[in-house]
Amino acid sequence: MDTPHRHGQGLDQGHMPVTGKAIDYASGWRVPGHSHPTNQLIHAVRGVMVVAAAGGQWVVPPTRGLWMPAGVDHRIRMVGDVQVRTVYIRPDASPSLPGEVEVVGISALLRELILAAIEIRQPYLDDSRDGRLMRLLLDEVAVLPSLPLRLPQPSDPDLLTICRALAETPDDPSTLGEWAARLGVDAKTVQRRFARHTGMTFGQWRQQARLITALEQLAAGAKVVDVALNLGYGSPSAFTTMFKRQFGATPSTYFR
Repeated sequence: MDTPHRHGQGLDQGHMPVTGKAIDYASGWRVPGHSHPTNQLIHAVRGVMVVAAAGGQWVVPPTRGLWMPAGVDHRIRMVGDVQVRTVYIRPDASPSLPGEVEVVGISALLRELILAAIEIRQPYLDDSRDGRLMRLLLDEVAVLPSLPLRLPQPSDPDLLTICRALAETPDDPSTLGEWAARLGVDAKTVQRRFARHTGMTFGQWRQQARLITALEQLAAGAKVVDVALNLGYGSPSAFTTMFKRQFGATPSTYFR
């Protein structure tokens, strides 16, 4: 596999409040676990990233970004050719920075600011056009809308068995009661564990897993009808209704 093409290396050390970097990855590339001394706003103008960190998994399409706090270990898998445009933000750059890993909306303005930040030469003067542009970027980051694209991974062994199976076979129609019977555990006990370990019910976790799988498959070019069947939906219309309720767009238009 080709080595990623990078523009702007060694910029995550916090020498300036905000720095930008561009890096292109081939489809299937995996970035191993690592962390940064600065916060990172990870955005791809093309392709989809699957990010694992802090006991969860996130799918990040081009219309979104991922906020990664300083010091949090994370790894990334690329779906399709991915053009990452990222900014590193020093923790003391603003008092209004998010504190948790989360998928966020990227407005048209913020996208252009990220692209502009990549081209700014380091170091820059605070009282200059470049400095003012970076401050505007910080203002936009402070109002980032958080989006529900996280799939929490439980530590409970029984729940992990269920979750791994659902992730590998998202069309599995087994009910919570059926899973509890297989594991020899009371169904109400399993439901309580789901709430305690993931903050979700069994049904909510399965739907979220299906949504994340759907995003991956759609990003890879799969047809909506095939994705619907792969996820166990009886018809493409039922899948489309659920998808639009969650993301505000149909599967066929989401990546446009």
